[in-house]
Amino acid sequence: MSDMGSQQGTRQSGDGRAVVAFDFDGTLTVRDSFTSFLRARGGKRGWAKGLVRLSPAIAAYARDRDRGRLKAASVREFLLGLPRETLEAEAETFAARVWDAFMRPDALRTWEDWGRRGALRVIVTASPETTVAPFARRLDAELLLGTPLAFDGEDRVAGAFAGPNCRGEEKVRRLRAVFGDDLRLTAAYGDTSGDREMLRIAEEPGFRVFTGRP
Repeated sequence: MSDMGSQQGTRQSGDGRAVVAFDFDGTLTVRDSFTSFLRARGGKRGWAKGLVRLSPAIAAYARDRDRGRLKAASVREFLLGLPRETLEAEAETFAARVWDAFMRPDALRTWEDWGRRGALRVIVTASPETTVAPFARRLDAELLLGTPLAFDGEDRVAGAFAGPNCRGEEKVRRLRAVFGDDLRLTAAYGDTSGDREMLRIAEEPGFRVFTGRP
């Protein structure tokens, strides 16, 4: 995966590369990657206990539908205090283990087709960048934009995010922060209401076009 900084301004540099954005969970994958990762590392018993402790946050979500707040509560419950190095290693192991059963074959074909055509392929996801990064590397993504986890002074998970939940208008804001305010995506793919703003600025919007299963 190319360094994010090296892509700054690519769309506006005049080199002619198409910029194509893909949501990750449910678009390139068959299920939510972050939930699956937390469930896997917690084990059956740890996951069940964690859900019980998360019940107030789950109840609040039922009222306010604030996905970012619920996700932050999940980070506090399941990852608080985990060293960054450990989290990255566990995410790498998880991606390798689930890859074959996780990735949509028709989405991968489209991803690879855009790569052959020389497009700059960007994953734009509400999931934490740290846990999606191993998948992005396997995909040889040029850029990954996700929700950044916060780490404390000892480089441990602080139990919060370092920026807004990357969904809805935030996806567009993050893309424009990299490529400029006049960006218009050549194509974009997503599967939920949180992708609609991103799809709206694409010349070729694809909503729930991938249905394949491994």
